[in-house]
Amino acid sequence: MSKIERDLRETGAPPSATDAPKISILVCTRNRADQLAGTIASLRALESRIPWEAVILNNRSTDRTEEVIKAACRQDSRLRYAYEDQPGLGAARDSGWRQTRGEIIALSDDDCYFTPDFVDKMWAVFAEHPDVGVVGGRILLYDPDDAPLTIDLRTEPVFTPPKTVVRTGSFHGANLAFRRTTLERIGGFDRELGAGTPFPSEDIDAVAAGIWSGDAGLFDPRPVILHHHRRRLPDVSPQVRRFDAGRGAYYAKYVLRPDTRAAYLADWRARRGPFFKLTNPRRTATEMQSALRYLLRFGEGSDKLVFGLLFATEQLNAVVQRVLLALIRRLIPAPVEMAKSPSSVGG
Repeated sequence: MSKIERDLRETGAPPSATDAPKISILVCTRNRADQLAGTIASLRALESRIPWEAVILNNRSTDRTEEVIKAACRQDSRLRYAYEDQPGLGAARDSGWRQTRGEIIALSDDDCYFTPDFVDKMWAVFAEHPDVGVVGGRILLYDPDDAPLTIDLRTEPVFTPPKTVVRTGSFHGANLAFRRTTLERIGGFDRELGAGTPFPSEDIDAVAAGIWSGDAGLFDPRPVILHHHRRRLPDVSPQVRRFDAGRGAYYAKYVLRPDTRAAYLADWRARRGPFFKLTNPRRTATEMQSALRYLLRFGEGSDKLVFGLLFATEQLNAVVQRVLLALIRRLIPAPVEMAKSPSSVGG
């Protein structure tokens, strides 16, 4: 009998407020008082015999966020209020997980909704894989008219072995969970990273820290989150630039680490391709600029010189690529699409 089956069988009745939680859900929020109702309602609608709690952390909001969270907590004892004064999702999550009590800490965002079986599904994944310290789950769009952004539609499990490169996009902070022992081992979240800072990458950074500490990682499609980010396609460019900046800082951090340097340098170059592969030079320039900013802020000694030259060269390459692309587009006119004749339609 599996651990999840034992837990469900041994707990014949729904958990009471006094049961020690096995899973802690952490949602951090800032100035979204008007949008929190859906997230809170989905938390209260969770169905599980596994004892759980939800910590909803107010990250220095200036609107009615505190009032909204505390009102929900008065209505449901499984919900708890927390506060962090330092802005930034890394600081918020680092403060928040330390105020939880569960063996598993599951993260999501304040524009996400939990499916009713989320707790049971997440607990089952960890129970079935004792060697796994980090789990990511599926993320679906709540509103089909939203842009297909920050979602994960994979339907098959994907295993990440210990001490391997973790690529951005393979795990998402909107549906991400850690064993408490993993977070304790890696020292929690980097408080200098995350949304609200110049380096929005605290989620993938914590995943990589766990993987390089010796744990395995796993994407499993069973725990599902619905993402209601409300962005339409014309609105995604600023968010994509933030993704690029986060990726640059993330790779820079692991290039600076001696034990991960070779693996991350090799993967970074392999992912971007050779110099004359003229693909996304604007995004590459954003990525390299962020890597340089991270290096100048957190690098030490000779690392600043050696990797500063490397990142600056790569950024220059990206600028040159942009110029070349602009010239090519100016010199070679775009092909004119010919209208089909009636006889060719459907042929």
